[in-house]
Amino acid sequence: MTAVYIPALIYLAVTMGVMAVILFLSARIGRRRVTREKMLPYECGMDPLGTLEIHFPIKFYVVAMIFIIFDIETVFLYPWAVVFRDLGWFGFVEMLLFTAVILIGLVYLFRKGALEWE
Repeated sequence: MTAVYIPALIYLAVTMGVMAVILFLSARIGRRRVTREKMLPYECGMDPLGTLEIHFPIKFYVVAMIFIIFDIETVFLYPWAVVFRDLGWFGFVEMLLFTAVILIGLVYLFRKGALEWE
């Protein structure tokens, strides 16, 4: 049983070895010249203006979390669609329930105003 994994382990070992050699050679051979320009924060080729503290409104994070939740739903829908015929009616009803729960959450978010970008 473990003989099946030997090629993958060899590939992993070779990859990690090549990565270690590249990092070691880069650290030993590469030149490090610290200049004022290199130490400045890069902002699209322009000198940075203002402070580094940028406060985003909480709505930005809420919308991002909602997007992730519905993106995960899509991740679960794809494998279901691949094996849809094998699951039969049981799989269909299960996915209907799953989608209904997600849609109830969407209606709740809509009523709470979480989807409004002000």
